[in-house]
Amino acid sequence: MSRPYGKFIWFEHASNDHAKARAFYEPLFGWHVEAMPMGAQSYPVIHNGSEGIGGLTTPDGGPTRWVSYILVEDVDKVHKAALAAGARQVLPPTDYAPMGRGSALTDPTGAAVSLWTPSDPTERPEPDQVPIGGWYWNELWTPDAAKALAFYEKVCGYTHETMSMGEQGDYHILHAAGQARGGVFQSPDQGTPPMWMPYVHVADCDATAAKAAQLGAKVFMAPTDIPNVGRFAAMFDPLGAAIAFIKGAPQAM
Repeated sequence: MSRPYGKFIWFEHASNDHAKARAFYEPLFGWHVEAMPMGAQSYPVIHNGSEGIGGLTTPDGGPTRWVSYILVEDVDKVHKAALAAGARQVLPPTDYAPMGRGSALTDPTGAAVSLWTPSDPTERPEPDQVPIGGWYWNELWTPDAAKALAFYEKVCGYTHETMSMGEQGDYHILHAAGQARGGVFQSPDQGTPPMWMPYVHVADCDATAAKAAQLGAKVFMAPTDIPNVGRFAAMFDPLGAAIAFIKGAPQAM
C-alpha cells in the first residue's frame, strides 16, 4: 500500500485566541483538544474521537484562517518546485521532531497552503466512509482558477476534471492517484480572499448551521443540497475563519 500523496491530511486553525476557538468547535463538532509535547513546547492537537485531525496555531502575519496540509513525498523538493512556479515562501522546510517535516507557502493566487512529509513510515488505510466530525472535502476559492490549476498540477502532480455548474461557472475536481482530493472554484466575487476551505462531515447540516449561529458564527451560505453529493453550508467562525460542513449523500461516501 502506497502513501496517498496529494491528500489533504492535516488542518490547522491559525488564530490568536485558542480558548475562543475551542469554545466554538468543541461543542459544534464534538472535537476535543489535547496538548502534545514537542521538545520544550507543546502543540494543541484537535481530536475527533481518538484520532488527531488537526491543530491550533498562531497566524504568521496573516488573518485568522484554516490552513491545509498536503501530503507530499519530499517536502524540500516540492517546496522548491512551488517557489519556481510562483509561490511565496512563508516558512521554509522545517523539521518537527518526532512527527515529520513541513513547510508553508502562499500559492500564486494568494491562498495559504502547507506541505508535509511524516516521519512515521507506517501506512494506514483510508476509511471507506468519512466519520462524523472528520474532514470530508477541501475547496480552493481563488480569483484565477486557471492559474491555480496550472500551479497545483505542476507542483503536486494533480490532474483535474471540470464540471459545469451552470450560471455559477465551472467546478474543477483535483485527482491524485485516481482519488478525488479537492476542488477548485473561481470566486464570483473578486473581493473574496483566496483560501482553501475545508469541509467537516456532520450528521445533520441544518442542525449544525443553527448551532453554529447560536455559538457566534456567521453562516454565509445557508444549507443547500447538491444532487448526489450531499447537503452543505459554509460559515465564518467567531474568529473570522471560513469553514464548511456537509452531510454527505450515502452514495457519495
